[in-house]
Amino acid sequence: MSEHPLKQRFVLDTSTFITEEIRRGDETCEEAVDRLLELVADARLDLNISCYFPPSIYRELEAMLEDRGVSDDVFKKLNTWVIKKDPARYEVMIPTELVYDFIDEMSDRVNRGLRVSEKAVRKAEKYEPHEGEVEEMTEVDEVISDLRSEYRTALRQGVLDSREDFDLLILARELDACVVTEDQGIVNWASDFGLRHLKGRDFPGLVEEYLEAVDVD
Repeated sequence: MSEHPLKQRFVLDTSTFITEEIRRGDETCEEAVDRLLELVADARLDLNISCYFPPSIYRELEAMLEDRGVSDDVFKKLNTWVIKKDPARYEVMIPTELVYDFIDEMSDRVNRGLRVSEKAVRKAEKYEPHEGEVEEMTEVDEVISDLRSEYRTALRQGVLDSREDFDLLILARELDACVVTEDQGIVNWASDFGLRHLKGRDFPGLVEEYLEAVDVD
């Protein structure tokens, strides 16, 4: 292992591995994840760069990769080169103002969700059923589908909406690490926490640049 003053830490979200943006050419999901983990390994050995995720994020990622048929060899690399660590939930301090802002935001989102529901009900009210049950169900299904999509956007898009996301942020704050994610809600909160953050699609290129700089030196 080479000694190097660059000792950065990164906390990786599931989206870093799953996003199609990290794929090159006609790479499969497994090939892209395998290449990313090779970079993580090289960065650990050559630059002393460490990558982490909370166990909750690992479990989420594990299920996603299993659904995609990723091989055991990739899981071995994942367990070897990305460090699983629980965040110090009782030790990391969070500014009260951020909690107040979150409460206000969720209250506003609930109101927006109610307006989306009202819009769907009014749309259904104006619907005049056709003859035949099949056609009627098709129209109703369209209203329900639109409602689900718009309701999900109103309540969840761009907001922190799971314990896994919160674990990620707490761990990054504890380690003074850079958050790597494609999730805009996590990015927004990382900014509020004063954390460095990076798009998952940009992470492989960043590590490659670091490694190339070392080779040149």
